[in-house]
Amino acid sequence: MIKVMRNEKGFTLIEIIAVLVILGILAAAAVPKYISLQDEARNSAAQAAIAEVKARANQYYALLTLRNAGAPTSNASIVASVTATPDVGADFNVAAAASGSDIVITVNSVKTYSLSTPVVGTWYFPKE
Repeated sequence: MIKVMRNEKGFTLIEIIAVLVILGILAAAAVPKYISLQDEARNSAAQAAIAEVKARANQYYALLTLRNAGAPTSNASIVASVTATPDVGADFNVAAAASGSDIVITVNSVKTYSLSTPVVGTWYFPKE
């Protein structure tokens, strides 16, 4: 008698379909999470740009305080120094405007991606 040896290699159709279904489920869960992570990263970058503008306003306030041997009574020059299109890099579209004695800082886009909701921060004029 001659024995015929079968050399069975490969996957069955059922195994391939099962793997594809599992990959589809993983992709359905991972893609929305990836997109939300991108939005969170853009918002964090916008918060960093706002912090940079606030730091510049604080630095200018300190400079005026030292020059004038006391705290400035008006924030007009601070507002002017910050609101003239704050330059925090080409990756950000930042606007700043006076709001009473404070400065409202708004970031509208990060790396040419418009934020669905602009990120807003406020620099408060120090009270004595």
